[in-house]
Amino acid sequence: MKRINFLLLIVSFFFSCQKHNGLPPEVASVLETARQAHAPDKRVALFDITARQEGGKIVLEGESNLPAAVQALNDNLKQAGFPADNRIRLLPDNSLEGKTYGVVNLSACNIRSEPRHSAELATQSTLGSPLRVYKETEGWFLVQTPDGYLGWLDPGGFTALTEAEYQQWQQGEKVVYLPDQGFSTKGPASGTQRVSDLLAGNILLFLGSEAGFSKVQYPDGRTAYVPNEEVMNYDQWLDSRRPAAESVIETAFRFMGRPYLWGGTSGKGVDCSGFTKTVFYLNGLLLPRDASQQVHVGIPLEADTTLAGLQPGDLLFFGRKAAGDKPEKITHVAIYLGDGKIIHASGAVKVESLKRGDPDFTEYRLNSFVRAKRMLQAPEQNGVPPLKALPLYNEM
Repeated sequence: MKRINFLLLIVSFFFSCQKHNGLPPEVASVLETARQAHAPDKRVALFDITARQEGGKIVLEGESNLPAAVQALNDNLKQAGFPADNRIRLLPDNSLEGKTYGVVNLSACNIRSEPRHSAELATQSTLGSPLRVYKETEGWFLVQTPDGYLGWLDPGGFTALTEAEYQQWQQGEKVVYLPDQGFSTKGPASGTQRVSDLLAGNILLFLGSEAGFSKVQYPDGRTAYVPNEEVMNYDQWLDSRRPAAESVIETAFRFMGRPYLWGGTSGKGVDCSGFTKTVFYLNGLLLPRDASQQVHVGIPLEADTTLAGLQPGDLLFFGRKAAGDKPEKITHVAIYLGDGKIIHASGAVKVESLKRGDPDFTEYRLNSFVRAKRMLQAPEQNGVPPLKALPLYNEM
């Protein structure tokens, strides 16, 4: 899944305007250098800062969730001879009154690119996932997921918590839901009223066992029951993850036929990178969100249309190769199955072949094949951390 990065266009427009407004070009250069160093990808970092002149001074305005980047910008401007009046708002915003953490409260919540329901679906996050919360606008909250992705979430999708409340949630005993899909119920018996739907990988507090059912609690305090065999202690689940090609491919086939959904990263629907991300998550590894981000982690492989040297479980990336003044552009990702076959989300999750002569051969994908990466070999050393090693996950 590839999103157009509008930030460069905005910055370029801003710089051109500043030249006409008489802002010293050195200031614009320092600002752009800081952005490139600390926030080159606006999907995972907020650095919305402008500069203007006021009474012979440089005034910095805007907002950021990167205190170190703002400090570096101030220091560099001062070193360049332009000490600035810093009016930048650092996030999380004080108006949140300390509720700067959150935990997803639905089987899958929809995180949007703008604070409105009609906005593009940017990504999803699943029940029990931790969030950072930065600000509120018209009833919507700017949040950041464990993979760093930023987006807007309505209050029905999560429970906002103070740091102390979040630590209390973390320290409670958890269970993870195992089946692809299911439901929790109000009582410890089949056929009782449903509380909510559940998806594989959902995380809940464990309150005890009763009549063959586990009593669980949602982040918002609701309680429910699920059959004991449908959940596993979260720590044991983490320890049982052995990321290998066989388990990754087995998990991938559990998604066969599920619909393509732009922004989807759950069992309810997936886009191409949401599919690979979810498959790897269920095997204990955290991939970046988008295909254009996933291509920057893992071990680079020698790859051409012969597919020689590739192994099952490798990720294959598609799009446009760099040519002339046109840079490489990654727009799609798939999991390699071996023998020329891939499994990917395109219309629906399906298997296709990159080998001519196969009945499921796709010329388009073969012609748009750009590169391949190996994610399962020494993943933590190559930008694919295990969940248990992440600060937002390892105490859950």
